[in-house]
Amino acid sequence: MDRFLIAVLVRNQLGVLNRVTSMFRRRQFNISSLTVSEAESSAYSRITLQTDGEESAKEQLINQLYKLPDVVSIKELNERDSVSRELLLIKIKNDATTRADMCAAADAFHAKVLDYTKDSVVYQLTDESRRIDDFIELMRDFEIVEICRTGIVALERGENNIRKVNYL
Repeated sequence: MDRFLIAVLVRNQLGVLNRVTSMFRRRQFNISSLTVSEAESSAYSRITLQTDGEESAKEQLINQLYKLPDVVSIKELNERDSVSRELLLIKIKNDATTRADMCAAADAFHAKVLDYTKDSVVYQLTDESRRIDDFIELMRDFEIVEICRTGIVALERGENNIRKVNYL
């Protein structure tokens, strides 16, 4: 199975997100990452989804999405032609015996301290998903209290944008 990152520009209408995600459910695609926000104009929203599936099923899914009345355009984004980021907030137990190692690990990833108390430290890391995964794995050596992670946000490099789509 391949991993796909798809951006969908939709009219900002009530129920659009439900209709889009229902299409993924009907096609038996699991959504591993989902972000939604208003686009450049409040008339539109941008949905960015990461999912796994077969190439042929992905093409059928995109064709079906285009049939939804509120879908304006769809763009598959790849690592080479796009820039993507994700935000992580992670709370680690502040233990005097491991504090120096924890701080060194966070510094190596350029994680920013957002909150520091005698009981815990909250770090923020904005990076590619792979680096966030690596950071979480490294922080498992300490006591993770809580994790909150956004979905992926991504834009195509250069002059191309989601409104300039020649897909399928």
